[in-house]
Order: sequence, then C-alpha cells, then structure tokens
Amino acid sequence: MFGQEIFRMPIRSTVTPAVGRRLIQTKRQHSLPAAYYRGGTSRAVFFNQKDLPAHRKDWDTIFRGVIGSPDPYGRQLDGLGGGISSLSKVCVVGKSTHRDADVDYTFVSLGIKNTNVDYSSNCGNMISAVGPFAVDSQLFALQEESAGSASVRIHNSNTGKIIHSSFPVVEGEAASSGDFSIDGVAGTAARVQLDFINPAGSATGQLLPTGAVIDTIDGIEATCIDVANPCVFVRAEDLGVEGNLTPDEITANPDLLVRLDSIRRQAGVKMGLAETPAAVPGSVPKICLVSTSSASNERATELKQTSADVDLVARALSVGQPHKAVPITVALALAAAARVPGSTVADVVNNKPVDAAGITIGHASGNLLVGANFDADGALSSATVFRTSRRLFEGRIYYKNDG
Repeated sequence: MFGQEIFRMPIRSTVTPAVGRRLIQTKRQHSLPAAYYRGGTSRAVFFNQKDLPAHRKDWDTIFRGVIGSPDPYGRQLDGLGGGISSLSKVCVVGKSTHRDADVDYTFVSLGIKNTNVDYSSNCGNMISAVGPFAVDSQLFALQEESAGSASVRIHNSNTGKIIHSSFPVVEGEAASSGDFSIDGVAGTAARVQLDFINPAGSATGQLLPTGAVIDTIDGIEATCIDVANPCVFVRAEDLGVEGNLTPDEITANPDLLVRLDSIRRQAGVKMGLAETPAAVPGSVPKICLVSTSSASNERATELKQTSADVDLVARALSVGQPHKAVPITVALALAAAARVPGSTVADVVNNKPVDAAGITIGHASGNLLVGANFDADGALSSATVFRTSRRLFEGRIYYKNDG
C-alpha cells in the first residue's frame, strides 16, 4: 500500500570546498608549564627556560601563540595578551650563566597587530616578578637563616646587567600581601626592592651614547641616555604640547606620534642601535616627553598630585603606544639624566627634590620615586626603585601553532 511504502532518496552534499582557501588540518593544541605574574604595572607569561626548546629561534612561534599575536583587531583575545604593550610580554627565567647572579632572565616584547618578537630591551616592571618567580618555582633555594626574606641576584640577558631583587617570603613562597602600594595598581602588596647595579650603557656601553648631552633632531633638542634601556628625552614645550597630556590625548594626536617616532628612530641611529631609522627596534630607544612639575597642572586633582608632589612630569611611549604609567627603565634613566647638567631633564626637574631619596616623577597614573647613585668619579653606580608583584596562576598554558 502507498502508505506503507518507504521512499529513500540519495543524500547529496551541498557543501563544496572553498576555492583557493587553505585547508587547515585539525590537531591537538600544544602546551607547556607556565605561570602568569603581575610585575609593577605590567603582566607577563613566565617560562622556566628548561621547559622551552634549546634554540631561541624556536621560541618565537610559541610566544606568539601564547600571547595571541598577531591580532588584526588589536585585542589578543585568542591569547593572554591584553591589547596594549604593557600586557604583551613574556619572561624566561633559568639557571644563571653569570658568576654574579643566581638566575638568568630574558625579557620578550611582542607586537600586537604584527609578528614582531623583540629581545632587544629590558622591562623594569617585570623584573619585580622575576625574583618571586625564581623562589616560587624553586629555581632559587631559600636559606634557613633568612627564611623571612629573599635577595635574588638577576642577570638580565637582554642587557647583560645585574639587578638585585629583595622581597619578603612566607612559608617558602614569595609574599603577596603587604602594606605597600604603587600608583597604577589597585590595593596594596608586599614591597619589592630593585637595585640596578651599574645600569649605564645597557645596550650601547655608554651613559651618553652619542657623546653629547644634547642632540638636535628634527629641530628638537633631545637627550639620548642609556640607563637600564636606551632612552630619548624631549621637552613637551618644544613640541608645542602640554606636559601632562593623558595617554588618550596623545593617541588622538597622530601628528605628535609621527614626530616622536621620527625623533626616536633618528636617535636610535645616533645611539648606534641600528644603521637606518627603519631598522631601529620598536622597543628601544624609549621616548619620553618631560616638563616641569608646575607645567599645565590642570589635572593635578584628578591624579591626586600637585606641583609640590613631584619633581618633574613625564609621558613615556612604549612600542608606539603612550604608557599609562612610566616604565621602570625609563624612570631610572630619568633619575640619571636629571643629574646630568645641561640635559633636557635637568632643565625641567625641580632643584629642590620632594624626597631626598631621589626624584619623584609625575606620570599618567600618579607618582613614582626613583633614586640614582653616582660614585666619587661621577659614574652611575646604581639605581633603586620599589615595586610590587603577584603570582596570578601557574599550570600549563595551551597555544596553537598553525604555521
């Protein structure tokens, strides 16, 4: 009967392969042991060097997959980056190869929209988490007689410099709780003291790599100095802008960004970092606008600072982006440049410091005190800054490798 008949029609697929589209084979994700730390006003993924491939050339693809770069949308949603330079970072820590250090530390800065993986600079903020990571991962063995604190000597492989990190420990781990606070980070935490030993000449071997205190670039006076990282300091007034612009206001001024990048790249050539402006790395030299503490202080109330609170105002850029605070390496260079007569920084710094321990820098998120120490011969012997850090997670990190 008709009602009992079953009609079976052949099933045909209506899906056709996309013409010219590369077919990607489905495969399992890769994973590695890792940790995630906040250091100062930055965050980074941490790896124990022994868990990475032996050859550094094999690291780049891993780091891009972990951070989520390149991302044309600029958000790094498919990784642990945060869409801004202070969150697009990786730190590698391992056994020391330097006789004066306990651990080696390699800093890696990654581009957000591009494939750049940059090993040319150091990150002062993330150094504050290197000592705690070394303790937490047992790369650094605590001594019984100093169970309440640790002092880790760090060899930064990017610059060859030594940094001493001192911080409290609790039950064999780096302490996270404390009563110390830094502007740009909510709440309080345990204080981390960072002493940068002989920080001058990190990349160039000289405090003043061009041989001059002032260089004129694109008609603008600039001081090129190398302390912890190569830096270029220009007066905001000379560029016709206010000294305390917000990061958003700097971003909204493309002409200013173009001028600053041009100065930065030409300074990089003068400092010997590259042969042509186009070849200058994105991460160094850093460039920073400086101005007097009283210059255009309309936002003092908003930032909870007055001209009496700071010795100078600074607005730094990192990898082409205005920084929401001040990078620690830039702060160290500012402290040193403030002591160099005739520099653009010495020209605007308060000659009666707010705090005798060093200079107090007003940045986009608040204030920062940093000290520079010179020996009897006038050489920069050390620089000190205080930060906080915290372990956010540890375990295994998963990343794709579709290359």
